[in-house]
Amino acid sequence: MKKTLLAVCFGGATLLSPLAMAEDSFPRLETIGVGEVTAQPDMAMFTVAVEETRKSAQEAKQAVDKAVTAFMDRLQKSGVKRADIESANIYLHPQYHRSNDNPPELVGYQATRQVTVMVRELDKLNTYLDNALGDGINHIQNIELKVSDAEKYQEQARQAAIKDAQSKAKSLAKGFDTDIEGVWNIRYFDSMPRPVMARMAMDASIETKATYQDAEITFRDRVEVVFRLEK
Repeated sequence: MKKTLLAVCFGGATLLSPLAMAEDSFPRLETIGVGEVTAQPDMAMFTVAVEETRKSAQEAKQAVDKAVTAFMDRLQKSGVKRADIESANIYLHPQYHRSNDNPPELVGYQATRQVTVMVRELDKLNTYLDNALGDGINHIQNIELKVSDAEKYQEQARQAAIKDAQSKAKSLAKGFDTDIEGVWNIRYFDSMPRPVMARMAMDASIETKATYQDAEITFRDRVEVVFRLEK
């Protein structure tokens, strides 16, 4: 894990926020603190789908149901809890053959079902994806990498942002031969880490494991603080 603190400096009238200027005048200083923490993912959520086309709607449904059932059974036998598996409803679409001279001709039905899986042991992700292929799943729609203790890293980023705001305020006050008397106002906006999406083909090789195991998730936070200066 590594931390990076980013400094933001203001010039002229931008040091005074509109909220601060609306109150009785007194010496003040406004800073923005930004904290950043990176962590390696240890979980993942992936969504796969099976899509089949058959002459009848019933045949198409049976084909996708068979693949989804086999995949879900294999996941549970591998230790994945049922609560970590979500199977979406089936979607059926009629398929038509169209030509310029004739009306559309119904040629079959396309059925689609999705399965979303929460993987709590990242080193097993590649195995689950290989199993999906073997069970008839024919689409990997997305893989989102996650961190199990995300709240801990977000709190570290928040504390880094607070220290950043304090450090800049102390530095600026010292540069202008004054001292900070206390905090007058704090503004805070919730920050959420951006999801890390991994790309993988259905025939992914062993070497592909490193592409998500070596990835990093960045947690950022920000705080705006108005400090009261000594008169």
